[in-house]
This record gives sequence, C-alpha cells and structure tokens, in this order.
Amino acid sequence: MKAFNVPEFYRSPIISKIKQYRKIQDPRKRDNSPTLLDFGAVQFLIARHFGFCYGVENAIEISFKALDENPGKRIFLLSQMIHNPDVNNDLIDRGVQFLQDTNGNQLIPFDILTSEDVVIIPAFGAPLDIIALLESKNIKTEAYNTTCPFVERVWKKSESIGKDNYTIIIHGKHNHEETKATFSRSDKHNKAIIVRDITESKLLADYILGNKSKEQFAIDFKGRYSENLDIEKDLQRVGVINQTTMLASETQEIADYFKTVMLEKHGAINIANHFADTRDTLCYATNENQDATYGLLETEADLAIVVGGYNSSNTSHLVELCERKFHTYFISSEKEIIDNNTINHFDYPHKKHLTSSNFLPNKTPVRIILTSGASCPDSVIEGVIHKINSFYTNIKSVEEAITHLSN
Repeated sequence: MKAFNVPEFYRSPIISKIKQYRKIQDPRKRDNSPTLLDFGAVQFLIARHFGFCYGVENAIEISFKALDENPGKRIFLLSQMIHNPDVNNDLIDRGVQFLQDTNGNQLIPFDILTSEDVVIIPAFGAPLDIIALLESKNIKTEAYNTTCPFVERVWKKSESIGKDNYTIIIHGKHNHEETKATFSRSDKHNKAIIVRDITESKLLADYILGNKSKEQFAIDFKGRYSENLDIEKDLQRVGVINQTTMLASETQEIADYFKTVMLEKHGAINIANHFADTRDTLCYATNENQDATYGLLETEADLAIVVGGYNSSNTSHLVELCERKFHTYFISSEKEIIDNNTINHFDYPHKKHLTSSNFLPNKTPVRIILTSGASCPDSVIEGVIHKINSFYTNIKSVEEAITHLSN
C-alpha cells in the first residue's frame, strides 16, 4: 500500500514500533487480539488496528501539498477535512479557512471566491451541486480533491445499481458530509433514500409493503429522499449501500432485512428483479478497526479509552462496541484527562460533554483498553499513554515496555 508524506508531528515512535511488531507477528492480519504494552503499574491493551487510515493520510498529504504549492494564495477547505480537531486546527493555524462547518452551515460565503483561490475538497467528498458551483467560478476542484477512494467506490456502486433501475437505500447519517455527497450522486442515477438504522429500515418496509400512505412517508423521511420518489413505483426495486464508517454488522443486518422484505412481497423466484445484492461498501479501515474492537471485547480490562474527534462517525462506533463490555471514556486527546481522578469525556448518543471522577481504579496493575478512530494521529495516542503513566510511580521505561511487547 502507498506510503504517504504525513507530517512527523502526527507520528509516534511508540505506536510505530507497536504497529511494526504486529505487522511482523501477524502479516496476514488474522489475529485481532490486542497488543499488551506493560509499564508495570499500568497495562495498556492496544487494539490490533487503529489510527490513520489510507484515506486520511491521503487527505493530509494533499492538504499540506496545497499549502506548500500555493504561497500567498487564499486556501479554503470546503468543510472539515477529516473529523479530528488537531488536524483541522493545524490547517487553520497555517492559514487555511473553512467555507462550511461540519453540518453544512456557511461560515464564509461562496460569493467571495475567485479563480485565484484554492479550495480543498475534504476526504468525505462533496455534493455535486457544490462541485458545480465551485467550477463555475473556474476553481479547479480536482487539483486538491482529497476524497477517500473508498468513498468513491461507494459512489460507483450507487451508479451501477442506479443505472439498473434500483432505488438506492443509503445506510448512513443524513447530516454527515459523506452521506450528503453519496446521496447527491445516487440521486443523479436514480431515486435514493437514507435510513439511519434498523428501526428506520423497518419503517421504510411499511411503505414498501404498502402499509402506509405517501403523505405519512413525506413526514417520516422528510429531507432524506429524492424529490420525485414515488413510493408505489420506486420501492419495487431496491439496493443497499452505506456511509463507509457505519457499523458493518448493522449494514449487513439492514441489507438482509430488506432482502427479506422483498422476498415477502415478490417471492423467491423474482427476488433478483427486486433486490440488488451489493457487496459490503465499508472501507477496509472501518472493517479492520471494528474487527479489532471485537478482539478487545474478548479480553479483560478495568476500563476502555477511545480517542478521536467527537463528530467522528467511525470513532463513535468503536465507542459503541467497547461500551458493550467496558466502562468506556470517549476523549479527543490527553488534555481531557485532568488528573488521576478526573476525566472529561463525550456522551456521543446525547451529544454532551461529561466529567467523571474516580475513573482510574485504586489498584495496580490497572488494565486499560486503548484504541482510536481512523482520523486520530498516533501522536495523540502516545500522549494519552504518557499522561496516564505520569500518575504512577515505578513505571517501566518505554524502552523496556516495547522490548517486552506481547499479544
């Protein structure tokens, strides 16, 4: 796989050695057990896969290249390049300006843009109408387009099934930048509709089976379907794709469910004419990180810490998985760890910040699950390790802990 030119300050000597150790021990990536990093008083159980993925490293390389190649020019990002505050703040500190926030709200009007400006397309991609608007101003959007190749793969799948006259069901978060970009392309090729989870999928099934009215459909799925979608005509043939960072198991459940619905309505002999069997369109990093988190659930620990941006979809799913077994803290960096008693963390489902006391048990060794999302720099994980180690005496050196790595 291609090696990217990512700034050294995002790297970590500790994490690099852990990843290299696992690469040698498990070159075929068949072992999802965590790596034990033993400092004596603290034992970190580090996920088999975590941190920067191909798409994120690609986006970072292109963004810093844009800065290097355009001294003196105004450089804009359409929205957050990735969902990580450290990386986005680094770009802001270097003079990059954001045109929109992560929810699509305008921060800087498009009217001020000229053909002399540089606009970076984020890793999530961008809706076609915005691409067209930028190009109407003679801004070369392809010059610094950081769209993840795995997102583009989903777009190709939506084009394929759309052209075969299937309505496209997108499993995703309707207000997420990636889902907006995917919807705009799906809508170009055929009708499309977004479902958030299995509950909304079951709601949509009621319309497929003719159990609810089109008037109620307009209310239940407001803002999440193609303008001219006809529930009587356009829900006869469907196929499922997804936002790349959703839970793989949930996407599979939703696809299987809609196949069952179409079997009920049209029968087994006609199923191929009514349901497009699509291969999973999650990215490799999402799959690997989620599989590695299932590996974490097979071990024992006192708590789990998941590090990443609070608006990061893929990170939120790692939190969701860890919470099935461990008391889990979702933090953006080591700065959220106040002292050996207090930690600030994020409640993703309710979108609120919390402060908890006594988060570290009064025992040694304390065993801590540690992982991060695909947009989190390794240097941030290292910062968490050093911060927690600072609360204990008789901590082994990094060199000694690395020397005795095990899994």
